[in-house]
Amino acid sequence: MSIPFIAVGLSLLGGLGGLFVAASVLLVKDNARTKLVPWLVSYAVGALLGVSMLRLLPTALETLAAPQVFATLLAGILLFFVLEKLVLWRHCHIHDCEVHESSAFPVLIGDAFHNFVDGAVVGAAVMTSVPLGISTAVAAAAHEIPQEVGDFAILLHAGYSRGRALFLNVLSSLASAAGAIAAIVAFDTVPMLLPYFLALAAASFLYVAMADLIPGLHRGRTDASSMRQILLIAAGVATMILL
Repeated sequence: MSIPFIAVGLSLLGGLGGLFVAASVLLVKDNARTKLVPWLVSYAVGALLGVSMLRLLPTALETLAAPQVFATLLAGILLFFVLEKLVLWRHCHIHDCEVHESSAFPVLIGDAFHNFVDGAVVGAAVMTSVPLGISTAVAAAAHEIPQEVGDFAILLHAGYSRGRALFLNVLSSLASAAGAIAAIVAFDTVPMLLPYFLALAAASFLYVAMADLIPGLHRGRTDASSMRQILLIAAGVATMILL
């Protein structure tokens, strides 16, 4: 199978996989969902940290000098901070979303942009190696789950039916395929940019994990759930090691 088909397939796995798991989460009772979402977030944190630190950055360092890689990483973190300020990049959870009163349109536009970037990340990873692409797609799917749960909550709050909310989220998730195609075309034309983009991809995953997801896990008191969070984070890291 050719690289473009693999890239598009894995990008859709990352986007639609997280979406359909999120849709399934919304079918469970509220009490169970309240416990389940933090578990999924914990696993996503481990997957994002693992693929960034153990896969994407080492791959970029194979081509670029360390100062170039870490300068790109720093620039990327600052970029995603700015994008989040512009409400183009956010990670919203069903219980702590600060934009539940927003209209659905900005939410869908932001989600489509997020999926486009994730798809481009997967596409760039596949161009480096298929195993790296698989790891990146799994990490993308893991961190899309809490994002999509939050997006569903916003759309339902805005008055959309479950079926229409799912349909609109599927449409925004398809932007991941466009991102993968754009990455393949861009990096096939200018291959020297690929390692820089891998460092930028690591920045996006690290930013989501450390700025958006981890703070939510620190809320509440320290009890037995804290140990579950640690174990699930470790499981996410282990997944990236094993893939």
